[in-house]
Amino acid sequence: MSKPLALSTMFAQQDRFADGKAFAQFAAEAGYEAIEISHSTRPEKLQQIVYAAILPVVSVHQPAPWVEHHDGRGNSKCNIASVDGAERDAAVAYAKESVRWASQLGAQRVVVHLGSVTDEEMFEEEFRMRRMFDGGEASDPEFAALRERAIERRKREAGPYVEAARQSLLELVRFAEPLGVAIGLENRYHFHEIPHPVEYDFLLEGLVNEQAGYWHDTGHAEVLHRLGFIDRHEWLARNRQRCIGAHLHDVLGIGDHRAPGDGDVEWGYIVEGLQHLPRYTLEINQHQPDEQVGLAREFLQAVGLR
Repeated sequence: MSKPLALSTMFAQQDRFADGKAFAQFAAEAGYEAIEISHSTRPEKLQQIVYAAILPVVSVHQPAPWVEHHDGRGNSKCNIASVDGAERDAAVAYAKESVRWASQLGAQRVVVHLGSVTDEEMFEEEFRMRRMFDGGEASDPEFAALRERAIERRKREAGPYVEAARQSLLELVRFAEPLGVAIGLENRYHFHEIPHPVEYDFLLEGLVNEQAGYWHDTGHAEVLHRLGFIDRHEWLARNRQRCIGAHLHDVLGIGDHRAPGDGDVEWGYIVEGLQHLPRYTLEINQHQPDEQVGLAREFLQAVGLR
């Protein structure tokens, strides 16, 4: 029997899906069995999807729903691993709101971005590396030098932020566990973000999968591999037994969130590492054609993930 697939509302960030009901209808007609609420989903669209009652919501991606923070940033920009107490408290509060929604909707998983080392969007070194990669300059000695500087910087500065991330996670677990919601810690897209593969040992110490576990994102793992930061296999090699969910999408170059099958990710190790999961979420961006969103289901069947 095929495993159910959920489609993330990442794909719903289009004018034609201004009404969330239209997105739910599209997902059902494309053959999906469920929906994940992404962190880019505004409250009104979330409610429209729920009231349509076309497909169940099986997971919520913190900090859904999207709202504007008091300083004008979107709430997804608040760093839940910040060493600034007010910043961290705000991010935890937004994450708890995602847990509340999950509980109300009967969803048992909340996907969490556990913050970053520094409150920056990205290390300057990584920003320059990404531009060089896109420009075909990844073999330039400067590319490797930038990578080493980024690695050293994160190693030097990570400690207090990882500690703050652990504190935030424990607060979320205490809040979510009585509601029957587990926290999935997603591997991230940028090198300075938390966690790295080895950091799950510390962050999840003393917790079981019913409280918090690993959430594997295929595209994020691939992009950091292609930049030379973290081997793509290390995530699942270390954390497969902790894995409680997954975002599936493909990659070309270092551009991710393509429909599975519309890129050049190597799926063999992914199938081996994720085949124990009961369902998967496809996190496809709004720029992908409808045809690819539908064909992704057939592709996953062919590679052995259905």
